[in-house]
Amino acid sequence: MSRLLALDHGTRRIGVAVADSETGMAFARRAIQRRNLDHDLALVRELCTSEGVDQVVIGLPLNMDGTEGPQAAQVREFGALLAAAGLEVVYEDERLSSWEAAERLASAGRRVERGSGELDSTAARVILQQYLDARHRPGSPVEETE
Repeated sequence: MSRLLALDHGTRRIGVAVADSETGMAFARRAIQRRNLDHDLALVRELCTSEGVDQVVIGLPLNMDGTEGPQAAQVREFGALLAAAGLEVVYEDERLSSWEAAERLASAGRRVERGSGELDSTAARVILQQYLDARHRPGSPVEETE
């Protein structure tokens, strides 16, 4: 069983979700309020330690045509710094994850306060669940071999 942490990397907040490979279910955690790069990286490393995380899944903001733009480059830089700190980092397409997160919260009757980070962490949960579902789909190129 491995533990995973997902990040929805934004300019103001970083949404956070965790899961383990055994249950295949992702759960949102409190979002990280961005301050500066050193602070943000330290908090992610602390989360990985406290949650016993083996792998970090970072949402990659692709353009609708699948190309990478400036935001994707920033996410890859952040991921490279986490990898340099010894964490295993993978990227997951996050297109429409914030929209899906907003839809899920609305359908649950939740009114999200602006700036609370709940939407960001719900988006991280969507990203992580998408990643987990792809790994457990029979015949998937990323199917887990346990």
